[in-house]
Amino acid sequence: MVRSLWTAATGMNGQQSNIDAISHNLSNVNTTGYKQQRVEFEDLIYQNLKLAGTPATEDTVTPVGIQQGAGVRVGATQRIMNQGSLQHTGVDTDVAIVGEGFFRVMKYDGSYAYTRDGSFQIDSNGQLVTSDGMRVLPEIILPDGYDVTTLNITQTGKVSVKVNGGNDPVEVGQLELYRFPNPVGLQAEGDNIYKVTNASGEPIAGRPGFDGFGDTRHKFLEMSNVSVVNEMVQMIVAQRAYEFNSKAIQTSDNMLSTAVNLKR
Repeated sequence: MVRSLWTAATGMNGQQSNIDAISHNLSNVNTTGYKQQRVEFEDLIYQNLKLAGTPATEDTVTPVGIQQGAGVRVGATQRIMNQGSLQHTGVDTDVAIVGEGFFRVMKYDGSYAYTRDGSFQIDSNGQLVTSDGMRVLPEIILPDGYDVTTLNITQTGKVSVKVNGGNDPVEVGQLELYRFPNPVGLQAEGDNIYKVTNASGEPIAGRPGFDGFGDTRHKFLEMSNVSVVNEMVQMIVAQRAYEFNSKAIQTSDNMLSTAVNLKR
């Protein structure tokens, strides 16, 4: 069978995965804190018909060999951790990270997860939680009689609020950020959260604005870092590459047809 049939088929499969990633990026263009995915490709194993350096004569060797490749595969889907644009919301419980770091939250099973989504809420216990009800860590619990419209979060993560009947703000907690030796090694779990893996390394805790950690910006949200224009260009390139590989399959089929019809 003509090798190019299978080689081109791997190309079509690879570009389908590329389109899937682009579609995922575009669907999350308005997702708070979303980080763009990029598909990275690797060439498949080669068949060595003649190795470079094989003796040609007693005194010479062949300068180049003969290799036939088997196509392409998806090697990785990497997260691009560039800063997303900030959007002013005016919501008292919204907070964005400008720079490096993640918020830590506690999942329902008691395990930790990490997020860049700062669209927090206040639950019935006066505690700062995510939109899905996961508790923000360290815990921020507002006192009885608080006025949420006086909630303030500084660029260094200090949280304060005024209690009804009082004039001076009361400090109720300190936000912490966490960074990783290899943040692209985090595993996305959906719901805008990430899980630690062996590739990401262990989290390093710190205060916003200190020791290389980013600042916190109150009443702002970090939007997705997806560029719609770039994604559309990548979609066009992926579509054309898919078509080129399909043409290679058609050409291989025509060559086989020619061989079959040599004798009639």
